[in-house]
Amino acid sequence: MDDIAVRFEHVSMAFPGVLANDDVTLDIRRGEVFALVGENGAGKSTLMNVLYGINTPTDGKVFIKGREMTAFHPRAAISMGVGMVHQHFMLVPSFTVAQNIVLSQEPRRGRVFFASAAARRKTRELVERYGLEVDPDLPVEELSVGLQQRVEILKTLYRGAEILILDEPTAVLTPQETDELFAVIRRVVREQGMTVIIITHKLYEVMAISDRVGVMRKGRLVGVKDTSQVDERMLSSMMVGRPVLYDSLEKTGVPGEELIRVEDLSVRDSRGLPAVKGLSLSVRAGEILGIATIEGNGQSELIEAITGMRRAESGRVILRGRDATGLDPGAIRAIGLAHVPEDRLATGVSREDTIRDNLLTGRHREARFNRFGFHQRVSTIERYAAELYEKFDIRGAGTDALAGELSGGNMQKVVIAREFSFDAPVLIVAQPTRGVDVGAIEFIHSQIIARRNQGCAILLCSADLDEVFRLSDRIVTIYEGRITGEFTGPFSKEEIGWYMTGSRREKEAVQ
Repeated sequence: MDDIAVRFEHVSMAFPGVLANDDVTLDIRRGEVFALVGENGAGKSTLMNVLYGINTPTDGKVFIKGREMTAFHPRAAISMGVGMVHQHFMLVPSFTVAQNIVLSQEPRRGRVFFASAAARRKTRELVERYGLEVDPDLPVEELSVGLQQRVEILKTLYRGAEILILDEPTAVLTPQETDELFAVIRRVVREQGMTVIIITHKLYEVMAISDRVGVMRKGRLVGVKDTSQVDERMLSSMMVGRPVLYDSLEKTGVPGEELIRVEDLSVRDSRGLPAVKGLSLSVRAGEILGIATIEGNGQSELIEAITGMRRAESGRVILRGRDATGLDPGAIRAIGLAHVPEDRLATGVSREDTIRDNLLTGRHREARFNRFGFHQRVSTIERYAAELYEKFDIRGAGTDALAGELSGGNMQKVVIAREFSFDAPVLIVAQPTRGVDVGAIEFIHSQIIARRNQGCAILLCSADLDEVFRLSDRIVTIYEGRITGEFTGPFSKEEIGWYMTGSRREKEAVQ
């Protein structure tokens, strides 16, 4: 038992209407990287929230380094050496890196005053020890997503974590940032003897970083395997209970008329700095144009300008032959555009509203749901929401539950279900499968291709290059707000990678 870092004995966790964990018994060894995989709603995050003390199990016992957990709250878990980096970061944007890291355990001068110099020194010591380079004096709001994740990891290490839980750690990272994170994980496991538990949907990452992998399905642990003894297809089948048809997408038809046109567009970011610089592109009916770029190169501002969420400084956006430059999101939606935003929490769902209300958003003024400005025809609304809930396999406690109670992947399904239900001829899709399981990825990809085959013009932006390559008919690379290359298939990841980093520019279309 000395080599066991964590032991779950017959752990169950029930919420109203949902058995999230069902009699889970699992050992996680000291000094290993253990991956926990499963579909959205399979119970992965719930089980780890038990370990971190956020949830008190309905039944069963949890042991940390041989000691039974008797109090279930994060402070108790932290005192036993457990740290957790959540999928959605818990940082104070206006605080500096050092202030965030020492928050709630601040060094003091005279027991009263915050010792800022000591906080910076302790942060630098952590940075040097673990190789997680980040400036202690920078405000967190000025950091990229990848650097913010480093701050979260440093925060747990500052509190003495020996068991580190990472919930969807690469969901918002670029391939380069993912490689850097994996290098850090290998280093802390090898040099510090830490135990790292990764909750993820990306099976190729499971194969790359983990020693063992546990698979959950519908709240139960269905198997634990040495990673060297499995492959992605085997894990996929264990997760969803059937073979996953990765290669079953079939594109039909040929591109038609131009439905999206961006002409010499320039857009500033939230700090007033140039983000998009004279960019032009077009997308035709029955075509998917993929954007391949590294986080922070203007793709977010480009999409916000096209969808009316950000004002363009100059240039034009033409949708279905109509000048949409400067129109608000409602007017642009009325032209025939649906939009899956990149940040489901900020602009995709209202966590305080029900799943039903979120699914209805944008259609709430339609005659079949609304009369004289009031929501009526309750049965029609409920039937519509229930159909989408079932079709898109949203897993929760029903359409009356709050959207904020869903897992991240199921929140994403709510956004996808709502936007795809509009049958709009123009579709802007950003990060469509971020934090989504393999079964749902298969379904979402098939829905995107179906819309493309029906003649929809789709602009796709994803940090997952494999997703961009799989779905796109054409790809443009963007670096520092400008298009550096345009490609048609077959695509070369290595070549496109050069244009994504600005090492090469102005590629002519490859036939």
